[in-house]
Amino acid sequence: MLVTLSIRDIVLIDRLDLDFAAGMSVLTGETGAGKSILLDSLSLALGARGDADLVRNGAAQGQVTAVFDVAGDHPVRLFLRENEVDDDGDIILRRIQTADGRTRAFVNDQPVSAGLLRQAGGLLVEIHGQHDDRALVDPESHRALIDVFGGLTRDAAAVADAHSAFRSAERAVVEHERRIEAARNEADYLRSSSEELSRLKPEAGEEEHLAARRTDMMQVEKIAGDLSEAFETLNGSASPISELASLLRRLERKADQVPQLLAQPVRTLSEALDQLEETRSGLESALRETEHDPRELESVEERLFALRAASRKYSVPVDDLNTLCDRMTADLADLDAGEDKLTALVDAAAKARADYDRRAAALSTKRTKTARALEKAVAVELPDLKLERARFIVEMSSDPQLRGRTGIDQVEFHVQTNPGTRPGPMMKVASGGELSRFLLALKVSLADKGSAPTLVFDEIDTGVGGAVAEAIGVRLARLASKVQVLTVTHAPQVAARAEGHFLIAKEATGADRVATRVQRIDKDYRSEEIARMLAGSVITEEARAAARRLLTAAE
Repeated sequence: MLVTLSIRDIVLIDRLDLDFAAGMSVLTGETGAGKSILLDSLSLALGARGDADLVRNGAAQGQVTAVFDVAGDHPVRLFLRENEVDDDGDIILRRIQTADGRTRAFVNDQPVSAGLLRQAGGLLVEIHGQHDDRALVDPESHRALIDVFGGLTRDAAAVADAHSAFRSAERAVVEHERRIEAARNEADYLRSSSEELSRLKPEAGEEEHLAARRTDMMQVEKIAGDLSEAFETLNGSASPISELASLLRRLERKADQVPQLLAQPVRTLSEALDQLEETRSGLESALRETEHDPRELESVEERLFALRAASRKYSVPVDDLNTLCDRMTADLADLDAGEDKLTALVDAAAKARADYDRRAAALSTKRTKTARALEKAVAVELPDLKLERARFIVEMSSDPQLRGRTGIDQVEFHVQTNPGTRPGPMMKVASGGELSRFLLALKVSLADKGSAPTLVFDEIDTGVGGAVAEAIGVRLARLASKVQVLTVTHAPQVAARAEGHFLIAKEATGADRVATRVQRIDKDYRSEEIARMLAGSVITEEARAAARRLLTAAE
């Protein structure tokens, strides 16, 4: 339920904090005191369209925060978790409206889109009024309300699952038929192509490996001549190594005689010979490494060029040739064994469709019984609401060929306001006052089934007499035993039934400024306020006595 509503700088409200309790609460006050501003503020927090005109004159922005206490298994918590929004503790909806027209939305202090805020708000609060074009008057919701009233939500979910199953089976048939037809039209091409690719046996990553190997061999081929020439210079008959070695031996024999002259030349020449020998050995190893069969390069190039030619021919990357080959092979297999598989798929689709038809027909039968039960439940409420000559009708049509996710039924709530008149949709047939009473009767009949935990009724008693207002008050109080009810009313009979009473009034805050104030009033002040609602601006003792009687009767 709604536990707290905080408003800052919205139209005539500068600062307002309201705490609500369970049961029924009413909001009363003179016309123009700001009751509609309060509801507009709540609607803004629930995700309604923003408007720069909502910001209080002179303020940069306005803000509304609504705090809800809901059960741990309430659908709004699952909805928030599915959208990765924290749902621990109370659910806090906050909306900021700036003077330049922009808005920001938050759920539990986490930024969200206005759309997500609106969806969450719809799970928490329903607002009903004479000109409400949502909630119960939306034909899109009527079938779901029938299911909730009759306890048919599991049956409806089973029908939805069966619908998904048979539609999936039908898509499998269509897809297989398409593949068979395509394969049949291209059978010769597929066979020749599949055989060609099967002989080629392409492998993933093969092109990159072959290209790298080809590059390596070509680079080696370029330097092989230089390596051979260098090796021949150091290892052939003209190699200076032998002559230098002979020279070194002669110098070493003479070094003992004149060490001061030959020690250093002998040492450096010996080191040079060692380096030349290492160089010769390194060149020999390099030559061995460069040795390859020229036919290997030719083979690598032939394989690489064959893969690339196939890639161009079939317009796919070389690495996808293997996948293409598998797909062509599968298409041929579908063609070869396609008729048998198609027969099996058609049988499966027929069984899935038959299962759906059986479930949908059973659900339709239950919906028909539920529709009659709801008509009777609403009819019980209508006489006291001075609609004793009116009828509430659940208009339901079924088409077995419709096969929709929600079943085969179309459901819409109709009314007949007087005998002999043509029934029709509530929004088109009922007047504003009649519509509000039909909606109240329907909501009371549905009780807490499929309802948001907080219901707001905006002046649904407008234009009705005392007896009807009394009946409305009784039904709102009965509804409040199931869910939280907030009612904006001008009817003292309705106000007397409330457990909580808020008085809305304007208060001057400066020479040329006023602000809307809201205060919770106690029993004594309630009596005075109800007397004002009965008598008008001049409160008489008779009005006070009548107010006390209303409160006593309500108790």
